[in-house]
Amino acid sequence: MLMESHRNLPTNAISFCLLPSELIQYIILQLALPEIIRLKSVNKSISSLISDRDFVRDYNLQSSSATWLFLYKKRWRREAVLYGFADSSNRWFNILIADLLKQVVPPGEDVYFLTASGNIFLFALNNRQEVMSVDIMTRMVKKIPPSPLGPRGTSSWRRSGMKLLSCPSSSNHFRFLFAELHESHPTLFEFDSRVERWQFMKGREVTQDLQGDFIFLSASNGRNGSVIIAVRPQCNSTPVVIRPTFITRGNEENQLAVGFNWGNAIDLLHVYGDGNMITIRSGKVVDVNKTVRKIKGIELWGLSTNGRYWELVSRAPNDLIYKICKPYGAMMGCMQKGEGLTRAILMTNLEGTWDTIWLSYDKKDNQWAWLPLPDCKMKGSNLAGVTFSSGLTLS
Repeated sequence: MLMESHRNLPTNAISFCLLPSELIQYIILQLALPEIIRLKSVNKSISSLISDRDFVRDYNLQSSSATWLFLYKKRWRREAVLYGFADSSNRWFNILIADLLKQVVPPGEDVYFLTASGNIFLFALNNRQEVMSVDIMTRMVKKIPPSPLGPRGTSSWRRSGMKLLSCPSSSNHFRFLFAELHESHPTLFEFDSRVERWQFMKGREVTQDLQGDFIFLSASNGRNGSVIIAVRPQCNSTPVVIRPTFITRGNEENQLAVGFNWGNAIDLLHVYGDGNMITIRSGKVVDVNKTVRKIKGIELWGLSTNGRYWELVSRAPNDLIYKICKPYGAMMGCMQKGEGLTRAILMTNLEGTWDTIWLSYDKKDNQWAWLPLPDCKMKGSNLAGVTFSSGLTLS
């Protein structure tokens, strides 16, 4: 982080503070939030500048357009680390989350990173079957009460079936939504941190076209179709149920995986998120172990206007496939859609080495893009959560 590597930190801090205030402010505005958080502890003068209302407003306006990728990795018997990468940066940031979790997480607990929005991060405790919220700005860690379904282990949470929303009126509060088939009926569960209470509503089946903005949460995803709950972003809106189908080709149904791909018989992987789906077609690598594969093609699918089927949106061009085509043994992914862009992360693993592929599709320009990422030093680590998130903000 900024100034971390300097041995004579006080001298460098004093020299930095002697610069014109306009230049100091300009320099700090170019930093990512993890750097600014650490910079606040340098001295009172810099902390005062960062806390200034005008500076906070300017920084939040600038950072609101950033998209972050967060990875939570851990090693056996070692500290877990949360890494963040913004699409406006060129390197990974180490988010100091371990010390915060120690406040409430007992030693030996198996912690899994669920999702994030703004400054709020959610973590699941597998042994205690609890969920914790962490505000990285206020450094507040809070236990979320059990949902109406009771305690849940980490394997119960599905990334495409949950959503974390920051409250516009207060960056310290949030709404956590997830969808499940409860008593064979698609049901929406929502926790509002402002009232510290859960509520749940059964989805209403619809046949007419969906109009306006919706949040899409997968209650279930199968090989031939999905059950999705669509709910408007406003509080207390009635959720509706749509059941899009997907037509497989030939014998693809027997060679298809949903969410995670591992093994030598899987040629097609489906990844879901925000009412979209990508399909990744792979093939065996010639003259290599039969469990090693390479990506052959990627397609983006979206919901039809009536929500009854998945329709093809676009195929990734061959030149992009060539750039990202590396051998892998296992693959998983997540998706996010917002502001005209659909983003996808594919995490591949080969013999303990991880590779992160960040793809995006701009529907307006019918343009695919690949964002190369620097090495996150994950060799030998376990991936314990991955998600996209909106821009971090000062508060």
